[in-house]
Amino acid sequence: MELRHLRYFVAVADTCHFGQAAERLEMAQPPLSHQIRQLEAELGAELFARTTRSVSLTPAGEAFLIDAQRILHNVEEAARRVRRFADGKAGTLRIGLTGTASYAQLPILARLVKEQLPDVVLDIHTELLTPAIEMALASGDLDVGVLRPPVHDASLNLRTIAREQFVVALPEGHRLAGAGTLGIGELRAEGFVTYPAASRSVIRDAVVRACQAAGFYPRVAHESNKTSTQLSLVAAGLGIAVLPESVRGIALAGVQYRAVTGADDVELALAWCRGGESPLVDSFLATLDDNNLFLDSSYSGGHP
Repeated sequence: MELRHLRYFVAVADTCHFGQAAERLEMAQPPLSHQIRQLEAELGAELFARTTRSVSLTPAGEAFLIDAQRILHNVEEAARRVRRFADGKAGTLRIGLTGTASYAQLPILARLVKEQLPDVVLDIHTELLTPAIEMALASGDLDVGVLRPPVHDASLNLRTIAREQFVVALPEGHRLAGAGTLGIGELRAEGFVTYPAASRSVIRDAVVRACQAAGFYPRVAHESNKTSTQLSLVAAGLGIAVLPESVRGIALAGVQYRAVTGADDVELALAWCRGGESPLVDSFLATLDDNNLFLDSSYSGGHP
């Protein structure tokens, strides 16, 4: 039995007329009648009751019709899914996000995928540092990453999706909590909660440069790879943290945010491996492009 036999049978069952079914199938009636006879012989049951005036389904034919329609529907659905995978409209997209991007950018990206690529499943990895995302992209463990340039891997393509200023997270009741915008130099007496020195964090490096430009080196009170942990330490009164402004999206009891001047803006970029694009990554990038999420045209990484 072949799929064409099922299609022939369903066409005759729908019309209860061999001539009309043959027209629908764009074939002659005698070959169609012959194929149905072959199908009945293979099944060992008559599917149609035939008279000179009419054609109708037998009880066996009615039962077989249900299964035949289900099989054809499943085959069509399987073909549709394969085409969507090939076109980059379905599959699993593995995405890693750094620091505060897990809170600010993830909802935007996830919503776009849900609305415009509904057959794409996101495999999400959050609160990663940029070097870890670089390594995961290079090893093939991630398809795309949201990270903070510069990067060191020349095989990465980058496109900017945000530029952020810094804010300082202060414990509730801190002496500076009632101020408006703070200069980085006003924080020289504070203990800093920051990313570990060994993490090669872009944020830590930017904060250290800003402090040095203001004439001091930040005194590190505590270190953590996780932004959420840093904020918990701030809430406990164990230090202050200078972070990108998207951290304001994390409302944590005991933490207040104030704008900071004296530190350069930091970029947030989408990264993927050059030459390793897949239809799924291409569709994801096109969706972001269509929704104006990029601030620039495509450019390459490989910064020193």
